Amino acid sequence: MNVKELQQWLNSKGANIVADGVGGPKTRDAFIKVFTNKKADAVTESQILDIAKTLGDTSTRRIKAVAKVESGSGAYTNDGLVKILWERHLFYRYIKRTVYFVGYKNQYISHPESGGYTVDLNENNINDSWEKLSYAVCIDPDTALQSISVGKFQVLGKYYVQMGYKHPIDMLWDARNSEYAHYKMLANYILKVANLKPAFLKISTNPEDCRAFAKGYNGSMYAKYDYHTKIAKAM
Repeated sequence: MNVKELQQWLNSKGANIVADGVGGPKTRDAFIKVFTNKKADAVTESQILDIAKTLGDTSTRRIKAVAKVESGSGAYTNDGLVKILWERHLFYRYIKRTVYFVGYKNQYISHPESGGYTVDLNENNINDSWEKLSYAVCIDPDTALQSISVGKFQVLGKYYVQMGYKHPIDMLWDARNSEYAHYKMLANYILKVANLKPAFLKISTNPEDCRAFAKGYNGSMYAKYDYHTKIAKAM
């Protein structure tokens, strides 16, 4: 997807901008407006059970425990946007291989090191991760949409194929529309990215049974933050 195709896609979702391939303020504004949804469908108990079943479980206890510990906060901002995190180091790494490489010229959106995780640094009432994304999609939509952590469980956009999508914008759009999509991403991450199904099914009220999953999901620092104990307590 190039910028013109992005503009056409936005128009198909209700925007009204000129699809000229030149990304600017109108494209950025339309991008954020199209993805704003204050009426996203909340996940239901039956949907959570469906997710548990895809993981080989017959109860929702494990998936709910993982969701409680790993989600941090809700799926959406107060403004009705999917909770995302802009990963500037990924954008830098990906775009460095393209003709759009901006290098160090804009450290706000592109930098070789991770960081710069701010909420509203310039105090313009626009979530910074979304603002950075709106700028980046006007440079290279494909690369930008793979450089974010998406939703309730912060699954990287670069895993869009494993999540079952043809394009990363479809992953973000699905997350915009329903909380169920966030749970599906969690299940697909467990099954297709981290290969944690066996560890997931071992989760119990015993923290020792939760170590393998906590380590696989959170990395080697899991014990420092007591993730295995938190999951056991959430059971």
